[in-house]
Amino acid sequence: MDTLYMRWSPRLLSVLRIVTALLFMEHGSMKLLAFPPSPAFAELKLLSLIGFAGVLELFGGFLVLLGLFTRPVAFILSGEMAFAYFIAHAPQGIYPALNHGELAVLYCFVFLYLSVAGGGVWSIDQIRKG
Repeated sequence: MDTLYMRWSPRLLSVLRIVTALLFMEHGSMKLLAFPPSPAFAELKLLSLIGFAGVLELFGGFLVLLGLFTRPVAFILSGEMAFAYFIAHAPQGIYPALNHGELAVLYCFVFLYLSVAGGGVWSIDQIRKG
């Protein structure tokens, strides 16, 4: 039984990384590419805080998706999500379930985990490592 866990743990780390990155990139593509379209970002200026967040979400998410420079990029994205939580959600109240900050908190800690764990066996980082 332990061998099953030992064999699948690195693979599921890669699956967690890939799914997280795909979902995260959607936030960036919504801001920068208007896909999926959202009226909230119709007048977005690239040189704004939200525009910069979109760049991090789309391009940082893409690097995490590939598993390329996973640790440093995930660390930066974790910080972005912590910043987003304290700027956008925390002022609305202390409880994430009430201030709609659960997703920012979850992304923050998943990216923090990836910044330590790396990209897993299905990543470009693993291929580069040899």
